[in-house]
Amino acid sequence: MIERRRLLGAAAAGFGVLVAGCSGTTTGRPQRTPGAPAGAATRISTSPPATTTSTLPRSAPWRANPGDIEPVVKVTAARVVEAIGSWQDATGPEQAGRRLRGLGQDPRLVDQGRVLLRGSPAAEIEVIEAQYGGLLTTTASVLVVCRQWWIGPGGRLAAGGSTVDVRLSRVNAHRWRVTALHPSHPGPPVPRPPGSLAARVLHEPRIDLPPAAAADVASGKVHDSVLSAMLRLSQRYRIGVSVIRSGHPIYVFGTDRRSDHPQGRAFDTFRVDGRLVVDPDTPRSLVTGYMEAAAAAGSYNVGGPYLLPGTGTQFFSDATHHDHVHAGFLT
Repeated sequence: MIERRRLLGAAAAGFGVLVAGCSGTTTGRPQRTPGAPAGAATRISTSPPATTTSTLPRSAPWRANPGDIEPVVKVTAARVVEAIGSWQDATGPEQAGRRLRGLGQDPRLVDQGRVLLRGSPAAEIEVIEAQYGGLLTTTASVLVVCRQWWIGPGGRLAAGGSTVDVRLSRVNAHRWRVTALHPSHPGPPVPRPPGSLAARVLHEPRIDLPPAAAADVASGKVHDSVLSAMLRLSQRYRIGVSVIRSGHPIYVFGTDRRSDHPQGRAFDTFRVDGRLVVDPDTPRSLVTGYMEAAAAAGSYNVGGPYLLPGTGTQFFSDATHHDHVHAGFLT
């Protein structure tokens, strides 16, 4: 069983931002869920967005939680995404490399994160969550889940989002270097009847979906088993989904086994009933109850911060899954 570690979250100074996306964009002022905790994912509206001339919202830099293992890894990944995806004047995209250099990171990473550089005079990116996609001794994958706003044509405020798989390598005991960026590519939305599983998930207020995950559902590339499980779980819990398909490593990190995520057969939950899975103050019973409910909803492979009794590989726990609950499905 993984013991939660109460490590002080490193909070390096940085640009307050979110990751811009290859998913669809909307226009109009972004609305946050009333009473939602800081960093909480907001729902993606499926109604026609309003258009207005407005200023950009401001976002605080992402901060690690006291329960995070190796918090500096997550903070490093978040700062790189924030540095690329946020700027306050028309020269911002051109200065992204300089911002990375100021963080001690390779400015050439801009080329891999170019999807975050909107043709806009200003943009703001907010990191919703930084979750492990893999954590080994000298290498790591951090899934930086974001939303982004920018000034579009006619001064209108536009919004979108993405999830970036940030790869890192350990430099020493206190520093990690970002080696690659892999932004999500959910694909275009496909028509879905109002009563379909996908439409129900997108409209369910008890399921919080960040932009890339919502785009995954809208793309039609998520298996019905995943959608059914999310709907079933939402009857009992308010769930904050971090990653479904796009933006996740193709292979289980550090192995040659294909992950269920890119195949649309898994989803990760980082928040349950408004409580972060990684937070040491979140009741253990809430997380373990959710893990058991995910298995009852059809998941053959449930991972999280606690190792529960089960058959075969039904439940597992490791350092990578100390900050979220993974639920995988066979079909």
